[in-house]
Amino acid sequence: MLSTPNNSLTKTKIDPVTVQVIGGALKTIAKEMAHVMYRMAYSSLIRESEDLGAGIFDAAGNTLAEADSTPMQLGCLPGYIRGFQAVIGDNQHPGDIIWNNDPYAGASHSPDVALCQPIFYQGELVGYSGATAHHLDMGGAQPGLMVDVPDVFAEGLILNGVKLYDKGVRNETLFEVIRQNVRTPFQVIGDLEAQVAACRLGARRYIELMDKYGKETVLLANEELMNYTERIMRSQIAKIPDGVYEAESWLDDDGRHLDKRLPVHVQVTIKGEELEVDVSKSSDQVSTAFNSAYSGALCVSTHSVLRSIFMDTDVIDDVPVNEGAFRPITIKARKGCIFNPIKPAATFSRANQVNTVADLIIKALAPVAPKQTCAGSSANIQFASYAGLDENNEYWVYIEVNEGSYGGRPGKDGLDAVDFSSWNTMNNPIEDLDMHIPMVCEQYELREDTGGAGRYRGGLGIVRWNRFITDGFMTMEGDKHTVRPWGYKGGLPGTPANLIKNPDSENPEFLTSKLNGYRFGAGESVLILVPSSGGYGDPLERPEEQVLEDVLDGIVSRETAYRDYGVVLIGRKVDSKATKKRREEIHGTRGELPLYSH
Repeated sequence: MLSTPNNSLTKTKIDPVTVQVIGGALKTIAKEMAHVMYRMAYSSLIRESEDLGAGIFDAAGNTLAEADSTPMQLGCLPGYIRGFQAVIGDNQHPGDIIWNNDPYAGASHSPDVALCQPIFYQGELVGYSGATAHHLDMGGAQPGLMVDVPDVFAEGLILNGVKLYDKGVRNETLFEVIRQNVRTPFQVIGDLEAQVAACRLGARRYIELMDKYGKETVLLANEELMNYTERIMRSQIAKIPDGVYEAESWLDDDGRHLDKRLPVHVQVTIKGEELEVDVSKSSDQVSTAFNSAYSGALCVSTHSVLRSIFMDTDVIDDVPVNEGAFRPITIKARKGCIFNPIKPAATFSRANQVNTVADLIIKALAPVAPKQTCAGSSANIQFASYAGLDENNEYWVYIEVNEGSYGGRPGKDGLDAVDFSSWNTMNNPIEDLDMHIPMVCEQYELREDTGGAGRYRGGLGIVRWNRFITDGFMTMEGDKHTVRPWGYKGGLPGTPANLIKNPDSENPEFLTSKLNGYRFGAGESVLILVPSSGGYGDPLERPEEQVLEDVLDGIVSRETAYRDYGVVLIGRKVDSKATKKRREEIHGTRGELPLYSH
């Protein structure tokens, strides 16, 4: 039987300096684990985009420290741990590496595989080192990504509580099962071994920490760090007036029923120092993979955005990132809705739904937390996979995350070309595409003159234009073709997404936001246009010098400067007299500014 830490230890006192030293050590361990992963990984999705997570957890699966990588990969790790604990119970030993990628047992979605190593100290289970990563392929109906599949079983290889290493011994049978069931075995197995190395390092470092400070001291510090973070989160929530705050929007479709938009409704209830998010009024679950796992996707995205609102470093500095931040928060989603589907519903394409929830939480809280929120952001992820067969009739698969943007905010313009909320993946350089994949990138730049006008303008999304050199196919997990990022306090809305096949041809084809194994011939291309975000505040209050600077930088056109900002330019200078007159004309015709603009 496993022994677990003695909870009575939390009654013992520990000095704050030691707590901070151990907290810093835990954070360093998590960062070092992530560094090992992206240095060792084979696929560009991990090696370049850093679509990974790594951290240290206590014996109950509570987060003690996490790396500075993708929040969606990090926040789900406690659920992964509790998921496999329910399956294997006490059957855990030093040297084990335990696999879980089951979206109904804590996983974010099936290609996000978690490997965790139980950490034992003097025969006692004291915690886990865990690493997650998005793998290029897990088999299933489509290579890379998939949108329109009938159930979770069509998503490919899904395992929970299975040991990749058992007491330190490599499970060769499982490795062979993986090798025979995925389209890119070389990259997948290489990435798995990078995760194993990260787990081994994390476990070793945690044991070294206990050797240095003593097991009891480390466990006491862990509990105090979580308690401290909880106190900070509660104090920040308590600053918001009690009440019920709501916002709603919609998603384009489910990838199959293209004429049916899906409602998303968020209700945030604040009572004292506790907060509840309820999305139960949102769409019923759908018959495609456009559902979101409750624990691994909805809860993670919700926790991530709330942490950014209430514990941003601009609000309060250097708060440890751990389980304590989640204790005052309750998340509800009725069973059978798109955010809490009933098995065996597929859950592969979950990103745009939970990003929309995050954006609506910001919108709901903006009137009562104006300094901690922003106007409407891209709130989606243009997640694309490309695939085909090489000269040896073997699959190549390439996955890229196309960057979004943030809405204007108090005192600053929105961020350009940055993934929204719980996604924090890095730029996928076009050199990597050109070197390894039979494709070429024709264009990769900011989507100019598209951010919502405002006192603080909305951030710009990106333009990515990729061309197939050989026959291949593409899956796109996208959305926001029918929704414009909302402007706030007089700011104008941003620009929605778009997807265009062969944009340089005589007959370009406008595609839907979701593709599922869509075929392209050699020489054909696709243009991805990522949403640009909403403006914050009255555009007529933006200093004319800033508008001129935006025009000279190619961010805003002269036409937009005149139409939306009321700035008249002559050559490379502002005509201040004409600008004053133009702005007075606009003031006289538009009436009272709405709080939100769509």
